[in-house]
Amino acid sequence: MSQSEVITPKWQMLAQISICDGCCCGKKEKGHPEVPVQWLKQEWKVRGLLKRVHLSVSGCLGPCDMPNVVMITNSEGTQWLARLYSRRHFAMLADWAEQSKDADELLPLPKELLSLALMPYRAQAPLRFEGQR
Repeated sequence: MSQSEVITPKWQMLAQISICDGCCCGKKEKGHPEVPVQWLKQEWKVRGLLKRVHLSVSGCLGPCDMPNVVMITNSEGTQWLARLYSRRHFAMLADWAEQSKDADELLPLPKELLSLALMPYRAQAPLRFEGQR
């Protein structure tokens, strides 16, 4: 597919944030802190983030030995976070998304959130698709 054939949506996002609410994350009965799903959805709506920094509440994102996993994806790549244990962590994520929306670019994540960075993959050669060299 050539660049001229790429489909462009009306509202291009700055990023997509996927919040795990699957088999382990947010499951208090398993000893994990809550993922405040309804609060997050309301914050995204009130702050007008839905079309700029999209929020997806997902089933299992893995890795399941790390509770409360978040995946932030944009055109440059993916940043994983884990162990978001408090409402404050989720509020910081919402604040960062709103500030990025207002700046019309992704701003650096706050240091406290970066301290929760996760690398779920083993280092290896870049993924190639059939027909690529």
